[in-house]
Amino acid sequence: METTADPPPQLSPPPPPPISEPISPENDVALSPQLNNSSEDQSSSLPKETTPETAVLESPEDSSSSHQHAPPDPNPAAPGPPRKRRRRKKFFTEINGAASIAARNRRNDVAKDCDVEALIAISVGFPVDSLTEEEIEANVVSTVGGSEQTNYIVVRNHILARWRSNVDVWLTRDRALQSIRSEHKGLVDSAYRFLLEHGYINFGIAPPIKEAKLKPFDDFERGTVIVIGAGFAGLVAARQLVFLGFKVAILEGRMRPGGRVKTKKMMGDGVEAAADFGGSVLTGINGNPLGVLARQLGLPLHKVRDLCPLYMPDGRAVDSDIDSRVEVSFNKLLERVCKLRQDMIEEVKSVDVPLGTALEAFRRVYKVCEEQEERMLLNWHLANLEYANATLMSNLSMAYWDQDDPYEMGGDHCFIPGGNEIFVRALAEDLPIFYGRTVECVKYGSDGVIVYASGQEFRGDMVVCTVPLGVLKKGSIEFVPELPQRKKDAIHRLGFGLLNKVAILFPYNFWGGNIDTFGHLTEDLSMRGEFFLFYSYSSVSGGPLLVALVAGDAAIRFEMMSPVESVRRVLDILKDIYNPKGIVVPEPVQAVCTRWGKDHFAYGSYSYVAVGSSGDDYDILAESVGDGRLFFAGEATSKQYPATMHGAFLSGMREAANILRVANRRSLVPVDRTRNTRESDELNKLFMNPDLKFGSFSALFNPEPNDLDSIALLRVKIGEAVMDSGNLYLYAMVSKKQAVELSQVDGDENRMRMLSHNFGVSLVGRKGLTSAAESIIGSIKLSRSNLIEAENGLVHHMNS
Repeated sequence: METTADPPPQLSPPPPPPISEPISPENDVALSPQLNNSSEDQSSSLPKETTPETAVLESPEDSSSSHQHAPPDPNPAAPGPPRKRRRRKKFFTEINGAASIAARNRRNDVAKDCDVEALIAISVGFPVDSLTEEEIEANVVSTVGGSEQTNYIVVRNHILARWRSNVDVWLTRDRALQSIRSEHKGLVDSAYRFLLEHGYINFGIAPPIKEAKLKPFDDFERGTVIVIGAGFAGLVAARQLVFLGFKVAILEGRMRPGGRVKTKKMMGDGVEAAADFGGSVLTGINGNPLGVLARQLGLPLHKVRDLCPLYMPDGRAVDSDIDSRVEVSFNKLLERVCKLRQDMIEEVKSVDVPLGTALEAFRRVYKVCEEQEERMLLNWHLANLEYANATLMSNLSMAYWDQDDPYEMGGDHCFIPGGNEIFVRALAEDLPIFYGRTVECVKYGSDGVIVYASGQEFRGDMVVCTVPLGVLKKGSIEFVPELPQRKKDAIHRLGFGLLNKVAILFPYNFWGGNIDTFGHLTEDLSMRGEFFLFYSYSSVSGGPLLVALVAGDAAIRFEMMSPVESVRRVLDILKDIYNPKGIVVPEPVQAVCTRWGKDHFAYGSYSYVAVGSSGDDYDILAESVGDGRLFFAGEATSKQYPATMHGAFLSGMREAANILRVANRRSLVPVDRTRNTRESDELNKLFMNPDLKFGSFSALFNPEPNDLDSIALLRVKIGEAVMDSGNLYLYAMVSKKQAVELSQVDGDENRMRMLSHNFGVSLVGRKGLTSAAESIIGSIKLSRSNLIEAENGLVHHMNS
C-alpha cells in the first residue's frame, strides 16, 4: 500500500524518523501411470512453456479428486496432537561467545528502540546504527560516525521503507525527497543512489520496474559483461547490469533458465500439479527479495505449517510422550555441543571436529536415547539436520556449521503457488541468454576476458561466474591464469551436498489437507534420511502432489537405485501409514525421481560448512580476481544466506554493484552514449544497408571477388530488449555461400547452432575482429564510397 503523507524527519538532532506502513536436474526420471508396466525415461524433461496454475491457499482439502466422497481423516488414531517442527538448520547462534552476545544485545536493542522503518532496514540486512562496508566504500557520508551518519541512516531507512510499502511502482528520487527537509537533499541523493545501484529498491518484475530496468539509469555505457549461468544469481546480475549501463550476454549450459530451481508440470488422468524439483521453500519471508517478487506478481504465500506428525516404521503414530522426551534430549545434546565448541574456540581456535562425532559422543556419555524407539526418533531429528545442510552429520563442522544463523531472515517459511519457476521465467524475460552453451574455459587479463563455450568464443570486459560450487569443485571450467591458491583452497574446504526428491502425483488427495508435512522413522541408522519427510503441495501446486525427501547418506545411495524401486518403497511407507486407518493409497498418476548428484551442471544441491571450513570461505569464494576482471556469485558466495534461493538472488545484486564500482574506478570509464567511437559508427553505417538480412543476422559481402567463395562479414544482434542500453553485436567471418545457407534456416537458435556446429565458426566482439576482417571492411567502405561518387557524377552529368 502507499504510505500516508509523512512529516519530514527532524534530522539534527534525530528524533524518530517517518514511519511507513509495515509492510533438477536434467537427468531426473519420470514414471507414469502403472508402475508395474512403467519404464525409465532417461531423457531430459523440459518445463512446459505455460504458467503453472495457482491453487487456492489454505484449502482444507484438495478438490481435484475424481472421487465423489471425501477421504476419511488420515490421523484419527494419532496419540496426542502432532508436534510442531521446522526444517532445523538453526539451533544456536553462538559462533563464538562475543559474537553471540553482541547479536543478542543488538536484537534486544532493536526490539526496544527501533521504529518500523529501522526494522525494515534491519530485515534486509542493514545494521542498526552503523554503515555497511559497501556504504563506507561508496562514500555515502563525508565522515564515518557523527551526526551526518546518523542523519544518513534515518534518510536511508525512510527511502527503503517507502519503496517497500509499494513495490509495484518505481520510486523516483524526487518522490523520495518529498518527506525529507530540503536542507538534507545531499543525504537523499547519496542514500537514493546507493540503494538504487545496490538493488535495495526498484528491483523485481512488476511491469513498471521491468520496463525501467531495461534502460540504463544514466547516459553512460560501461562495457560488456559475460554472465556464466542463468540461475537466480546470473539472471539478477544481468538485469541489474543492463540497468547500470553494461551490455550483457548470458551463457547457460542447459536448455532452460533457473539452474537448481526447476518446476515441472506433472499431469495425467485429469489431474495436474506444478512440482519444484530443486529450490522450493522460501526460508523466512521478512526482508526476502523473493517475497517482493511474489507481491509484485500478486501471488499469495502459503505458510508451511509447523504441525508434523511422525510415524513408526510399521506405520503407527509415534507416542507423543516419547516424542516430547526425545526432542528435549536432542536439544540438550545440541546445547552441550554448543558449550563444547565455545570452550574449544576460546582455547584452541584452529580445532574442529565433525558435528556428528560430537553429538554421538555426548549421547553415549549421557546415555541418551538408548531404547530403540527413542533412538529412531533421535535419528529422525539428525536426518532433519542432514536435510537442512544437504550432507551427513560426519561432514559438518562442529564449530561453524550454522555460522549464518545470526543473519537468518525472520518470518514464516512459505511455498509459492505454482512453483518457483514463475520467478525464473519473469526474471529471464527479454534477457540475451545463449542456451546450450557449456563453458569450458575462461581467460582473463588486463585487456578483458574471453569465454569459450560449446565451440564459440565470447569476448567482454568482465565476466561473472555463477556456476554451482559443485562445478567449481569438479574443475569443469578451466581458468587462465589459474585461480589464486586462496580461492582454490576455499573451493576445496567448503562442502557441497546432496538432497533428492521423489515427487508423486496422485489421482486424489488421500492424506488430508490439515498438514503440510509428516515424517517417517526407520530402524536402519544409515538410511535414516530415506523418505524421512513428506511435503504436501496440494494447496499450492494445483493438484494432489506429495514430495518425499531423501537426505544424508540415503541421498547418495538413492541415485544408484532403480527409480521404479524408489517409488515402490515410498508407496509401501504410505500404505503402512494409511491402510490401517481404512484409507486406500491409490496408484500414482506420475512420479519423478531427481538425480542432482549426477547433474553435470550442478553435481549436487547446495553448500555447507564442512569440517575445517568456516564462513570466511564463503567470502573468499565471493572475491573477484584478475584485478576486477573475474567475479563470482551464487549461494555458495553468500556468507549470510548460503544454501538459499534468496542468497543466490542477493549475490547477483552484490556482484552487479561490485562490477559497477570496479568499472568506475578503472577507466573503462563511462563513455557518453551519444559518442560512439568512429570505427563502430562507420561499421554501423555499413550495416544499415546490409547485402543480406535475416532474423537477428545481417551480412556484408566482399565486393572483390564477387563469388560464393568470397568472404563475408556476419553480424548478429543479441538481445532485442536491451536496445536502450546499446545493442550487443557479435561478428564472424564466413563465406558468402555460408551466409546464404544460414539465411535459408528457420529461427535464430537453429542458425546459431549451424554456425557453431556445422561451420565451426565462433562469434567475437568488435575488438576481436582480425586484420582480415578490417581489410574487408575497408574494401566495402571504398567500394560504397566509389559507388556514391559515381552516382553523384551521373546525377551531375544529367543535370548539366
